[in-house]
Amino acid sequence: MDKHWQLNNYITKHPDAISKVVAFNPVVDHFFHFNFTETNTELSGADVANTEKFSKYINSELEHHNCRLGIGGYMEHRTIYQRSVLFDDYEEPRTLHLGVDIWGPAGTHVYAPLAGKIHSFQDNNHFGDYGPTIILEHDLDGLTLYSLYGHLSRASLNGLKVGHIIQSGQKIAELGHADENGDWPPHLHFQLMFDLQGKSGDYPGVGKFSEKEALILNIPDPNLILQIPVATIVG
Repeated sequence: MDKHWQLNNYITKHPDAISKVVAFNPVVDHFFHFNFTETNTELSGADVANTEKFSKYINSELEHHNCRLGIGGYMEHRTIYQRSVLFDDYEEPRTLHLGVDIWGPAGTHVYAPLAGKIHSFQDNNHFGDYGPTIILEHDLDGLTLYSLYGHLSRASLNGLKVGHIIQSGQKIAELGHADENGDWPPHLHFQLMFDLQGKSGDYPGVGKFSEKEALILNIPDPNLILQIPVATIVG
């Protein structure tokens, strides 16, 4: 049975089982849609490589558009990852963003959108990497789904235990500062996977553009779970 169909069917049948990943009020809160493709001429590669300049860009865009949070990124063909050798590849650099980013202040609470258990966690402590990362495992009427939360605070990993049960809507983490989250402006990388392919505490958040069709088979659109109203997204 097609796993994408199973996921959509679960969401349709169990809308009350899904909670927000970050708290927001759709009446007053807005999300600015960031564009990190080559069509964004306001942001240079040099600015992105400089965490302080990149942070100023993020904050100024949020302020200018009167948005508390930012969002974007699923299957976006980005050039942003030129900032880190982690995404270099001799044949083809990885520029296809596989999750959704939610930009906001460090300390912003992160919640589990679905009930499940802690699959794994670790601090991917390299420049341009996830930093502190948590992966949850969910059983959705027989369909196994994994959710990944990257760029967290180091304190978010304190006291965690593999296999620990997590409830939908339970606070699981906070967004980290640049000096602990892989050297990024504060944000959450939220990603879904059907198969972790043997990985633990980490899973690529960026892939090769040439492999997009194959990647989509294993990595469904996180917006299915986020369910952020279109009317709240600007830009």
